[in-house]
Amino acid sequence: MELLTIGAFAKASRLSPKALRLYDELGLLTPARVDPATGYRRYAPQQLEQARLVAWLRRLGMPLARIRRVCALEAGEAAGEIRAYWARVEADTAARRDLAAFLVDHLTGKDPTMSRTTAPLALRYAALSDTGQVRASNQDTAYAGSRLLAVADGYGSAGAPASTAAVEALRSLETETVPAGELLGALEDALGRAEQAVHGVSAPGDDDTDAGTTLTAMLWTGSQLALVHIGDSRVHLLRDGELFQITHDHTVVQSLIDEGRLTPEEAASHPQRSLLMRALGRGADSTPDLRLHDARAGDRYLLCSDGLSTVVPAGDIHRVLSGTPEPEAAVRALVDLANASGGPDNVSCVVADVVEQP
Repeated sequence: MELLTIGAFAKASRLSPKALRLYDELGLLTPARVDPATGYRRYAPQQLEQARLVAWLRRLGMPLARIRRVCALEAGEAAGEIRAYWARVEADTAARRDLAAFLVDHLTGKDPTMSRTTAPLALRYAALSDTGQVRASNQDTAYAGSRLLAVADGYGSAGAPASTAAVEALRSLETETVPAGELLGALEDALGRAEQAVHGVSAPGDDDTDAGTTLTAMLWTGSQLALVHIGDSRVHLLRDGELFQITHDHTVVQSLIDEGRLTPEEAASHPQRSLLMRALGRGADSTPDLRLHDARAGDRYLLCSDGLSTVVPAGDIHRVLSGTPEPEAAVRALVDLANASGGPDNVSCVVADVVEQP
């Protein structure tokens, strides 16, 4: 078998000699022969297909460690891995697109918090948290005020104080005056305070250093709701009779759904369905989702912990939200549904209606 010099192989594979040397060092593309005296690399023609695959994957922006895994797989499995990688890229791009739109509006002088309505709007709200039918204590915290709505779901033996600390850290936003262009920044700063408060719940020497909490909150601006979200609590919007989930779960199972490895039906019974990828806690990835949502008179928002969403079907949630006019009655009906379904977890709900001021 006639081997190719590194120069000839680089030209045929469209990879530079420098890249080929790096990939050899990483064990990604090992030469067929290395001269023991000169260290000169030679490649077999059969290696061109893998080399071209590496080049294409690098153009996709795939990290080298993941390329190594792809190249070690059979063709069908490799295709699935590429599909999963690209699904994650598209999800990340969508999140950055939302932030870019906000920045463009801000830098071009368009006030993102100016009212787009002719009549002033306000919130009518209620919150309720319940231990459920199985747990011995309630680690959830639910809060609703004239400007702030929040749900936190604690975990670990210090989960209850962790969720309480996170929400309390955000409550200063109820009275703070935040300039329009600094709204999301103020919310992110408040999240930083919440993270520090959660860290303070369990000292580094405590037995339970994995205590933490999810946090999903919305800050009312008069015409918009600014959202901060981390974990698997959810926000739903009922608008014009349709129910939309406007948050994305930060869980292992949701990432598998995003990558096409699980169907939503399979995820419902997956043993790791509650395993978080992001949370507020020591050692956790605390990267939040931050965005703004335009509000309309007649909108109804639901913030809930997974104690509701994992046991009550979306159709039943829709029925309660669309058929129960008062927020107080709606949160009670939703908690009752969760408990009637076995109440395996704590359950917390916040319902807020956007109404025209009289």
